[in-house]
Amino acid sequence: MRVLAVRAAFIMGVLTGGKSLMRVLGIESSCDETGVAVYDTHHGLLAHRLFSQVKMHAEYGGVVPELASRDHIRRVLPLIREVLAAAEMTLAEIDGVAYTAGPGLIGALMTGAAVARSLALGLGVPALGVHHMEGHLMAPLLEDNAPKLPFVALLVSGGHSLLVDVPQLGDYRVLGESVDDAAGEAFDKTAKLLGLAYPGGPLLAQLAEQGDPTAYRFPRPMTDRPGCDFSFSGLKTFSLNTWQKSAQTQQDKANIARAFEDAVVDTVFIKCRRALEQSGRNTLVVAGGVGANKRLRLRLQDLEAEVCFPRLEFCTDNGAMIAYAGAMRLQAGQMDQAAIQPRPRWPLTELEPIAG
Repeated sequence: MRVLAVRAAFIMGVLTGGKSLMRVLGIESSCDETGVAVYDTHHGLLAHRLFSQVKMHAEYGGVVPELASRDHIRRVLPLIREVLAAAEMTLAEIDGVAYTAGPGLIGALMTGAAVARSLALGLGVPALGVHHMEGHLMAPLLEDNAPKLPFVALLVSGGHSLLVDVPQLGDYRVLGESVDDAAGEAFDKTAKLLGLAYPGGPLLAQLAEQGDPTAYRFPRPMTDRPGCDFSFSGLKTFSLNTWQKSAQTQQDKANIARAFEDAVVDTVFIKCRRALEQSGRNTLVVAGGVGANKRLRLRLQDLEAEVCFPRLEFCTDNGAMIAYAGAMRLQAGQMDQAAIQPRPRWPLTELEPIAG
């Protein structure tokens, strides 16, 4: 009876424009963090939990895909139980399941997809594969003071750097992207060149706090030409050359970290300003792990526009953003066929608009 009732409610939601109330379980497993959450389309986010694999991968100086996949297998079911307990509900009360289908590590994506699909099949509820970057893009919409459409989204993480015009959810027009390293990737690689531990990005930002902003000035890549594309790879080489030519003291290291961070932040600021002018928007939404960088947050406040961030815990990968993005699409009547089809590479522009 439970299965029939859920299916009937879902079909009715589709027939009435997809506005049925739903409680959606979201599973994020694209890389090295296992996230689970429950989102209620009437009451909002009910609960979320996250387990990070940082300590495990630190021994190897970076993410080991096979180890990441195995750890997702160990963590996802206990996290689901924790989230359901925190939300004071049972698995039988779930109306839909959303999971990260890509982009990401294939083994990690397979783990989340297999668990999500199995749960959905057993419960007789719809399931939907969510685009990881759409999840990040929607993370600020979880806040009480959520931005209103249309807006420009800056998606900056370890694997992606994108400026996207968003006239409506699901309708994404890329204004600029990185032609080489993503911003977060450049942070991590530069930190490694300076001998910092893994994960290096946050440590480099901490070290930059001790640096003299006048000691060095690094180039602002691709700001001397039109367009909104990014290029951060050259800053790594510039950092290494500057370090090798210095006295290699701790203060030199801090000064280089500060010069590198200032160069990235200024470059992103200039590109965001261009994107807003090009699109005619007056709202910028910032999401992704690098969106937690303090100096970037402060600098973007200088834009003549409304700038919106998710809370810090939703900047990095998390289950809440997947549950929310999945709920929006499931509520609009979208669902996938019963097949496990993760997509390690998945252009954001291939997504369909979300009706209403």
